[in-house]
Amino acid sequence: MRRFHFTDPDFETAFSAFVDERRETPEEVDAVVREVIAAVRSEGLGALLRFAKEFDGMTLDETSIRVSQAEIDAGAEACPPPVRDAIAFAAERIRSYHVRQRPADLRFTDEAGVELGWRWTPLEAVGIYVPGGRAAYPSTVLMNAVPAAVAGVERIAMVTPPGRLEPAVLAAAKAAGVHEIWRVGGAQAVAALAYGAGPIRPVDKIVGPGNAFVTAAKRRVYGAVGIDALAGPSEIVVVADGANRADWIAADMLSQAEHDPAAQAILITDDEAFAEKVTAAVLEQISTLSTGAVAAASWRDHGAVIIAPLDESPRLVDRIAPEHVEFAIEAPERLADRVRHAGAIFLGRHAPEAIGDYVAGSNHVLPTSRAARFSSGLSLFDFLKRTSIVKCDETAFAKLAAATVALAEAEGLPAHARSAAIRMGQG
Repeated sequence: MRRFHFTDPDFETAFSAFVDERRETPEEVDAVVREVIAAVRSEGLGALLRFAKEFDGMTLDETSIRVSQAEIDAGAEACPPPVRDAIAFAAERIRSYHVRQRPADLRFTDEAGVELGWRWTPLEAVGIYVPGGRAAYPSTVLMNAVPAAVAGVERIAMVTPPGRLEPAVLAAAKAAGVHEIWRVGGAQAVAALAYGAGPIRPVDKIVGPGNAFVTAAKRRVYGAVGIDALAGPSEIVVVADGANRADWIAADMLSQAEHDPAAQAILITDDEAFAEKVTAAVLEQISTLSTGAVAAASWRDHGAVIIAPLDESPRLVDRIAPEHVEFAIEAPERLADRVRHAGAIFLGRHAPEAIGDYVAGSNHVLPTSRAARFSSGLSLFDFLKRTSIVKCDETAFAKLAAATVALAEAEGLPAHARSAAIRMGQG
């Protein structure tokens, strides 16, 4: 864990070096991914079945690679009622939030008499990657699939690594409106969604988090399909004063540290004694977590405590551009409103980031690795396309034609110029 003090002469230099550290994907990962994608493109289903055996120890065929509707129904039914109720509660809140994002089509006539506008249409098919391995993530299903369903996507295809499908994940898929589920993970799943493989038809966009291999594969298939983002390790910044309970703030920090050894948790406070209490509480709580080994590595290698005036926190947050930031202070808007770069902002002492992960309703798929400087979290807009509309009658065209010809000729594009001039009787 690093410690920075605003009054230190080298604070700005040390802080900048910390922020600019890169948590990079090893080059060998990209080399493996390149080969996996090439195999799926050339061999299709055969490659998927071979990789399932090689990487996951699973023997599948063309039929068993797809999760049947009966399996989905049985799994959802096996989900414990309190969890199933929580999934339904979360799904409704996520749905309600994203419905409010729906944009309107618009048509208008400008001063030249040209009718202009735009219309929004949903993507036709979307693939959702749901990680397996360390834990089951029904929230990942909900956060990715519910907005797609709200947008009107006709086909939502989910992929997840072969193995036992957790009832909570199947219950979430059913609640969210997923249309098909495939037992395939890793870079091969991304390739199958991008290019098609046997019974898996290609999609138009791939969303959802994954490991380094999944992220590298999404980078490689971008262009053939759309992607949501290149997800990195989780991040949280907590801006807190000494009026908080130290154990609350420590728990908030560990809520992200437990995700991944490369996750990052940062405390900004103006109270050094409080910072010591939080640090002690972090170490105490780590010892009680089943995810303690992961959280301990994250805190040791990437955690930080920054002692600085709270009025400086918006500037420091913007420099970090974190995935999540909490303002656990009185009247939090006075500082939060000055933040430009953050994936999500949580206001007040009773708004821990964890509620955003599950039931607040806002989306928890957010930019990481300082991408909040130029991108936003997943939303309804990720599953919609905006198409421009232009309509001219003869009178309106006449007002635009001469300028069109002049600009086309200036760019050395005679066919463009002729397309307008010929309608003016000049071509």
